[in-house]
Amino acid sequence: METKPRLILATRNAHKTAEIRAMIGDRYEVLDATAFPALPAIEETGTTFLENARLKAEGISREIAGLVLSDDSGLEVDALDGAPGVWSSSYGGEEGNHPMNNERLMREMAGKADRAARFRCTMVLAENGETLASFEGTVEGSIIHERRGSGGFGYDPLFVPTGHEGTFSELGDEVKNQLSHRARALAKVALWLESRA
Repeated sequence: METKPRLILATRNAHKTAEIRAMIGDRYEVLDATAFPALPAIEETGTTFLENARLKAEGISREIAGLVLSDDSGLEVDALDGAPGVWSSSYGGEEGNHPMNNERLMREMAGKADRAARFRCTMVLAENGETLASFEGTVEGSIIHERRGSGGFGYDPLFVPTGHEGTFSELGDEVKNQLSHRARALAKVALWLESRA
């Protein structure tokens, strides 16, 4: 039986792993950092999505043989000069606290007419501590005034992608996985991997 190539994700975020696994399908054996408990945590000290994605991919690929894929992503709001940006997951003051992040975003957006925003995802593939390639995906949309929907995570209840009526939370995983920033970046990753095969 032919063994699948292994793709290691430089994340311990179960939501992110599930999204990527669903989008990649069964072409690769997709593992994440939770499969390697001894891996060090990589500090995200960059000021851009690309810097953080490179730090993670290169750092993990020094520890594990094979292809490592990392991403850094977040929400950019025009009226907030691109915030929360690279600080999306800690915007409310506590890392990974989605309700606090959403509360702060709603406070900051109160009274603002310009609701334009986008999710941006930058992915980096690395091997042996070196970046092989980087990829970017964005999805444009707008920030609504109050949360809607129970699916998804992060800012999904406040973000309506352009061309849709529902928030990412309301659209469900199947639709979101087709048009999300991560899906768009990952489609480029998949093309690159296929061209290398």
